[in-house]
Amino acid sequence: MAFTTGRCFSRSRNLQRPAEILLLASFALALPLPAQPEDADRTRFEDVKAQAEKGDASSQWTLGKFYFEGSVVAKDAAEAVKWFRKAAEQGDELGQTLLASCYQDGDGVAKNAVEAVRWFRKAAEQGMALAEYFLGDCYYCGDGVAKDYAEAVKWCRKAAEQGNATAEIWLGSRYFTGEGVPKDMAETMKWFRKAAEQGDARAQIILGDCYYKGNGVPKDYVEAYKWGNLASAQGDPTAKQALASLELQMTAEQIAEGQRLSREFTPRRTPGPEHFALPQDGIEDSGSSESGSGFFITEDGFLMTSEHVVKDAGQVRLVTGAGIVSARVVKVDPANDLALLKAEGRFVPLPVASSRTARLGSVVATVGFPNVGLQGSSPKLAKGEIASLAGARDDPRYFQISVPVQPGNSGGALVDEHGNVVGVVSAKLDAAAGLATSGALPENVNYAVKSSFLLGFLESAPEVSAKLTEPNTQERKFEDVVKSAEQAAALVLVY
Repeated sequence: MAFTTGRCFSRSRNLQRPAEILLLASFALALPLPAQPEDADRTRFEDVKAQAEKGDASSQWTLGKFYFEGSVVAKDAAEAVKWFRKAAEQGDELGQTLLASCYQDGDGVAKNAVEAVRWFRKAAEQGMALAEYFLGDCYYCGDGVAKDYAEAVKWCRKAAEQGNATAEIWLGSRYFTGEGVPKDMAETMKWFRKAAEQGDARAQIILGDCYYKGNGVPKDYVEAYKWGNLASAQGDPTAKQALASLELQMTAEQIAEGQRLSREFTPRRTPGPEHFALPQDGIEDSGSSESGSGFFITEDGFLMTSEHVVKDAGQVRLVTGAGIVSARVVKVDPANDLALLKAEGRFVPLPVASSRTARLGSVVATVGFPNVGLQGSSPKLAKGEIASLAGARDDPRYFQISVPVQPGNSGGALVDEHGNVVGVVSAKLDAAAGLATSGALPENVNYAVKSSFLLGFLESAPEVSAKLTEPNTQERKFEDVVKSAEQAAALVLVY
């Protein structure tokens, strides 16, 4: 395994910077990537274009993304720059970062390192981690600005502290070389480990090499194997070669232990709010630490989600069919796990009906965004029945539902056969608690806050309750119910 300091890290890979930023942003922000049928992609392109022409900043850089990638329309870097610039000039930090990257690499515009630094700085000053990293790298390499290691460390540290893995590796490398900071092997290992624990293959190779050589940590072939094996599983050829050599120096027991540690590894998810637990013993959150689901209840952008999804949020963004929009938390009800958000724009809302009409065995469904890191950011349908008219320990605020929900479903609308909201997906029975109590693992025991409590919550926001859509009373095809729920659904991203 080769130990690498990563000099001018952003330039060491054969990636165009705008493409790299779009890739990183798609992973970090769960942006919808073009993996749908061509006609669906074209429809989305037209929708995004219409919103961009109306001045929506997130739609403008999304439209630029389409032109830059050439996946739906003919590739046109100049047209991409045009739309990146429109978003950037409105103060959108990702638009600014993308425009800076185009100036840096001369994509669609004359190469201009000074302009690149100017736009990177604008985004970095808004706390955009990618821009913070790239601005720091500019200072490190003297690209568009006087070389300044201390300033480089300052900006890259900001990105690293937000959990940007590339910045974490960069900062660890600086502590190893002593550029801009005193040499400090403990700090080197700290930052490499942070990136490795997030699942970054580059950091895992470096950390494995450190354990192999005893560089900054005690020599440990098992730990070296663990980290090398994790990187190898991601297809890294360097790690595959290193593992083959390492296995010749290990016993069968050591290899088995390294493989066990690899299997048990869970990537650290950062940033995000703390894990949420309902007050009742034995209940755990069904949402993730970084994202959840939500649904629009008014045409002008009022949206409902679970309170635990947005708890302690510094920034909230919504991924909708028209692109990404910012949202603010308007009102929360921690006792009933409800949160009201507001976004700017026009959306398709769902009607909210009283949950008193629901019956045991009634068919219900939810459209949400479970496990976006594994299952992707497209909306997912889950269908089941109302299994009980009360929650854990007969809590009257909740339905028990047989709808199979996963981390990330929290905050999603529970709709009935008419397409009316009768609940908000909130929690699931904790497996460990169920096993300890009954000696058996619970299967598909989940909970939703009843819509009667949602309507009570909205009564204290008359500017919203007056705009609610009347509940549907006519029979509808299930496919039409699902379509309505999908149109109203939004992926809620919390920072």
